[in-house]
Amino acid sequence: MRALILLYGIGCYVVFFLTFLYAIGFVGDLPLPKTIDRPAIAAATGWQAWIIDLVLLGIFAVQHSGMARRGFKIWLTRWLPTAAERSTYVLLSSLALILLYWQWRPLAGTVWNAPAGWSVGVLWGLFALGWLLVLSGTFVINHFDLFGLRQVWLYARGRKYAPPEFKEGLYYRLVRHPLMLGFLIAFWATPKMSVGHLLFSVATTGYILLALQLEERDLLAAHGESYREYQRRVPMLCPWPRPRGAVAKRART
Repeated sequence: MRALILLYGIGCYVVFFLTFLYAIGFVGDLPLPKTIDRPAIAAATGWQAWIIDLVLLGIFAVQHSGMARRGFKIWLTRWLPTAAERSTYVLLSSLALILLYWQWRPLAGTVWNAPAGWSVGVLWGLFALGWLLVLSGTFVINHFDLFGLRQVWLYARGRKYAPPEFKEGLYYRLVRHPLMLGFLIAFWATPKMSVGHLLFSVATTGYILLALQLEERDLLAAHGESYREYQRRVPMLCPWPRPRGAVAKRART
């Protein structure tokens, strides 16, 4: 049983990592079979394409946030070993993204198209920086715990699992959610912004801002006053220093 759970966790991680790599090409409209802007599908045009894309984004949002809530985790672990809960979350998130890649309908129209030259290089550089911030940020906290491998490994060895301690490392001293900041940069930094890409970017930005409110609530419940003090000192997404007066005011409230 322990070996099967370990193999399950490894398999879920492999699916996630391949899905993550494909996301880079999908959003960046790189040479892949299917991207955010290619190929055009004649069977779904106009309002039909908009509805399909919004439904796909909604499926991912509901799954990703719903399964992250404590109540759902408690329910899920009645049916699954606790060690497999995170891997299952990772797997279903990956499957929701794969469904989006598969059924996404590109939308015609161009919002902006950067002129050839330095601006294109800057935007591609920001695109790469965003994805690098996402991936490297997972290692700052605990990459293998975040994606379920640490849990199944400890379970396979018969050792008790304990969540990682809350620490302020590297990016987390500048913003509380550097992974989300990386996603926002990657989604918006593009030399060519199509209508479909704009829909994707607007929808995911709205989702991220909403989901962070739920995550902040969970982090406060888990870490208490230490996280509240962290909130006072470190901004959520915008990595610039707060005025001292604003920090002091928040500390008194």
